[in-house]
Amino acid sequence: MGIQPILQHRQKKYSYKRWSKLPYAGETKPPAYPVTPDARTWPLYYLTHNRIGHFDGPQGKRIPQILSPNLINWTKQLKVVRKVLHKLTPHQIAIAKYWGAGPATKQWVPILDILIDTYSSYRIHNPIITPTYAGRILATTHAAMNDTFVVTWQLKYQWDVARPNQIDPQTVPILCTPVFPAYPSGHAAIAGCAEAMLSYFFPAEKERLKQLAQEAAQSRLYAGVHFPVDNQQGLKLGRQIGKQITQFLATQIDGTGKPIDQPLRQRRSAKLPPPQYEQVIPYSFSNYCSSKIKKVSP
Repeated sequence: MGIQPILQHRQKKYSYKRWSKLPYAGETKPPAYPVTPDARTWPLYYLTHNRIGHFDGPQGKRIPQILSPNLINWTKQLKVVRKVLHKLTPHQIAIAKYWGAGPATKQWVPILDILIDTYSSYRIHNPIITPTYAGRILATTHAAMNDTFVVTWQLKYQWDVARPNQIDPQTVPILCTPVFPAYPSGHAAIAGCAEAMLSYFFPAEKERLKQLAQEAAQSRLYAGVHFPVDNQQGLKLGRQIGKQITQFLATQIDGTGKPIDQPLRQRRSAKLPPPQYEQVIPYSFSNYCSSKIKKVSP
């Protein structure tokens, strides 16, 4: 704790535009109906909200701080968003639309389900993943994602960082811009948490899960709704939260004194989505929003 503020104090400080003060591109007033600002006060499963406004992990370690927005050059960040949107490829558009469909958890639910199915079906008469263990994997992972959302929402509304299309109305995204502050990215934070949790239970799939998390985070830049740093720091935040939770889970034992978790190290090459960028659980989400979006194919 001691050295970090000193190092940050010596760095150049940047001012930044506030989300609550600027309209989205195509609108005339700042956002009037922010999405669940009180989610930052919701109950936590593993973390605790300590007395000085930070979060502690289940073993009492503080969740490390991500980069303060005052240390980020937002002008450079905006230039990257403009450049990416100007040169979007069909593949990048497909990535943006796939990960951007529904809430940040949507694409991770089938990934989790496929992993459980793949490792349950191996050795059918003596499955590696029993029904009870499947329940534990599902419950702990979803609880961890809940806690990640709470922390992310605390930071979003605490820092109140504007979206790209608020700073430059000519920067038009290809998906609807969510009605809450930009920094850090919720999609990226959830991706980082999911990666950490699932890599703990399924270490044999670790590299593929890392690729998916990075793609999920990057998709928000392709969509034009986030700056690169939103995604980078969001991914970092989610991974930090997931790591502390899995370290705690590894200490848990059953009534006989044996560790509950037995990470699955024999790779079964689970066929995880994407690559075809088609929804595993299809739903026709509306792409209507009152702010500007650019129509693109596919």
